Amino acid sequence: MKGLIQRVSHARVDVNGESVGSIDSGLLLLLGVEDGDDRESADKLLHKVLHYRIFGDERGRMNLNVQQAGGGLLVVSQFTLVAETARGLRPSFSRGATPQKAEELYDYFVGRARDQYAPVASGVFAADMQVSLLNDGPVTFLLET
Repeated sequence: MKGLIQRVSHARVDVNGESVGSIDSGLLLLLGVEDGDDRESADKLLHKVLHYRIFGDERGRMNLNVQQAGGGLLVVSQFTLVAETARGLRPSFSRGATPQKAEELYDYFVGRARDQYAPVASGVFAADMQVSLLNDGPVTFLLET
């Protein structure tokens, strides 16, 4: 499972011109599900996301996680994160989970995130989404399980 986290001042996801999820400062998580991922993978990634220290403390050092900083979490499914890009000029998605498995794990991840933390917003799995954000820093990390 892969998660691209971005520290944001604000972020929003729209479907068909309507906002389906938004946060003020916090983390935008683009979530990719690979073949072989399971609930344990999702739990490990969620722990990393909620505890990864990328917010500034009183001295401006990255010592606080999203929970300590009081930020939101916006989770958006992003199957292109699992693409194989090392060879050729066209991405291969053979590493990705089936759409059914990916949706099951995406829903599980979002549900667990909401059980453990608030505020949590999300996109719509497999929808054509428009994501807007203001990356703070910029600060972006790729997390993997």
